[in-house]
Amino acid sequence: MRNALLAIGFLLLCPPPGFADVVDSSPAGFTVKVVVDAAAPAQRAYQALTERIGSWWDKDHTWSGNAANLSIDARPGGCFCERLANGGVTHMTVIYAEPGKLLRMSGGLGPLQDLAVTGVMSWALTEAAGKTTIEVTYKVGGYAPGTGVGALAAPVDGVLTAQVRRLAQFVSTH
Repeated sequence: MRNALLAIGFLLLCPPPGFADVVDSSPAGFTVKVVVDAAAPAQRAYQALTERIGSWWDKDHTWSGNAANLSIDARPGGCFCERLANGGVTHMTVIYAEPGKLLRMSGGLGPLQDLAVTGVMSWALTEAAGKTTIEVTYKVGGYAPGTGVGALAAPVDGVLTAQVRRLAQFVSTH
């Protein structure tokens, strides 16, 4: 029992391989931030983010059920889109692209798309010693009937955290 308690205490003191946080939340909106490290250069992480999203994005968080249907056209006005059997979805629009450093998009992911909200998501990549820190910030504001936009912060944080960690794992192993 003592060893188990010591092990739990040690794990609580060790920093996680990244962090995710609801930075701010109110009925009018929220900000979530995810920071993870990847054992890969920033250019490779950016390329995986923009050119190979179907290889690491969780298919359970697509409308088609197939992550291979996702694409990002990484230029201003470009589309983070998904092909559907009889149509398609614009998830977000690229508003800033600096390869290897920053990708910023505007729009509402998943259930946010059907609400009167807007969001800005920034994927910042910082390289040091051949490793990259991936910092994703998603700021969402607007109107959501009932509980307000802030009530969606925790679920959005959970899904976004999972995706960012999947990207870091993918670029660290491929």
